[in-house]
Amino acid sequence: MEFGRRPALGLAFLATACATRESVAPVQSGPLSYRHLTPIRLDVASIEVVPATGGLQISAAPPTPIIPAQAMLTMAEDRLSASGRDGVGRFMVQTALLTRSGSSAGGIFSGGTERLDCVLRCRLELRTAEGELRGFAEAEVRRTANQPAGDESARLRNADAIIRQSMEDLNVEFEFQVRRNLRAALMDTDRAAPAAAPVEQETLPRS
Repeated sequence: MEFGRRPALGLAFLATACATRESVAPVQSGPLSYRHLTPIRLDVASIEVVPATGGLQISAAPPTPIIPAQAMLTMAEDRLSASGRDGVGRFMVQTALLTRSGSSAGGIFSGGTERLDCVLRCRLELRTAEGELRGFAEAEVRRTANQPAGDESARLRNADAIIRQSMEDLNVEFEFQVRRNLRAALMDTDRAAPAAAPVEQETLPRS
């Protein structure tokens, strides 16, 4: 397969999934994992998951039990699989933000509230062994939630829920963009279905 000589694939379309939630589900237990999902097998010899570096686009306002950037790296490590002979796939975290703002004191019969915004954006590049870009895909999701501020345990639950929901969105969006923009580099993982047995025919005597 002469995939390495193909020109860089067309520009990836950046899709944004936006959602607003007035209520957040209770906190879930255990770290995020995507090992139960079918890996995305790529025609490359290796996958590099680049550690996220600090900066304005990589931060999480405390308190939070899940670091968004780390969750995105876990997704890449669990979902991407190198199944080719040459070239490299490079996964990069571009944005991993959890911010809190708009806190209000509430009234006599209500507590304070705060707004949580989660923005996740990543990029997957496929390059030849010489470093030439073969193609790329990008995915971005955004979620906003207005929640009672409550005590620190409530704020932890709110952060946990919005990050888990955002990661569910990102996992779906990321796979969609990879399959859309890097189709030529996907290795078929579906086994051929067995052929259906022929229908037996029987000639019935005429009445």
